[in-house]
Amino acid sequence: MITSIGYAASEAHGKLAPFNFERREVGPNDIKIDILFCGICHSDLHFVNNDWGNARYPVVPGHEIVGKVVEVGSAVSKFRIGDIAGIGCIVDSCRVCEACQVHEENNCVEGMTGTYGALERGTKLRTYGGYSSNYVVDENYALQVSAKVDLAATAPLLCAGITTYSPLRRFKVGPGKKVGIVGLGGLGHMGVKIARAMGAHVVVLTTSPGKVADAQRLGAHEVLLSTDKAAMKARNGSLDFILDTVSAPHDINQLLKLLRRDSTLCLVGLPEQPLPVQPFVVMGRKALTGSGIGGIQETQEMLDFCAEHNITADIERITIQQINEAYARLEKNDVKYRFVIDMASLKG
Repeated sequence: MITSIGYAASEAHGKLAPFNFERREVGPNDIKIDILFCGICHSDLHFVNNDWGNARYPVVPGHEIVGKVVEVGSAVSKFRIGDIAGIGCIVDSCRVCEACQVHEENNCVEGMTGTYGALERGTKLRTYGGYSSNYVVDENYALQVSAKVDLAATAPLLCAGITTYSPLRRFKVGPGKKVGIVGLGGLGHMGVKIARAMGAHVVVLTTSPGKVADAQRLGAHEVLLSTDKAAMKARNGSLDFILDTVSAPHDINQLLKLLRRDSTLCLVGLPEQPLPVQPFVVMGRKALTGSGIGGIQETQEMLDFCAEHNITADIERITIQQINEAYARLEKNDVKYRFVIDMASLKG
């Protein structure tokens, strides 16, 4: 077994603290990476707090992982020692269902194996995430990361990047399209950057006048305050697609009115309470859908796209010793726009 050290929560709402554990040995198809950076996702906080009722303790969170390959199995062909690799939300799947066969492992019929909080399919060992020193993963579930990009700022792309890229790509966002991005947080700021790089006209919808300048800096062509009823009404029927990144209760009926005929509102946020929908607002064949991350192939496509267009997340870099402070600030949405842990701090 391979020794690893990390930070874990031992109970719901518990503080994260140093934790020693073991990972499986490197198999023929595996790579081992020494983790350089790991982003902090809001879902890490939800899982630690057991907000979804499926946490297994102790839990080492982290599924926005960038590291250096230090060992490869005998059958590995995609990676060499010294390469930079990424690990996102998925480390395995059934590999045989219809979804897996078309590279949508995130929609695996049996359920994907999560980077943390799950059980490995073969060994039945618990999966521990990226707030740790190393990771062992099948090469087919690892991503190739350019050594030329800012590695710390690239880490959040493994979740926030693919979560926004996937629906924007699927609904053919590009030149000639007017796209609304609802919310300007960890997901929303990535949505703005990616939609702009795809060539769309980007309209940010926010409740905060204080975010207008930042939205424009990130690439928005327009900023619409959703609290301004007159301005919202004037834009009814004007948008070709809306990406809703908000995880708090909000009025999606107001958003649906902004769509043109035969257009779509896609939810990628995770509000804890149901969002009521008034049936009459979908007149005009408007569609309401949802999306969550993407498959391995699409995630690689996203990383390549972002590298080509010099897209990274806006981050605040922290040490692992600052993790509990970061969680407290994340509870208050006090971050612009993603925390990233420098895992070298584990050694110090």
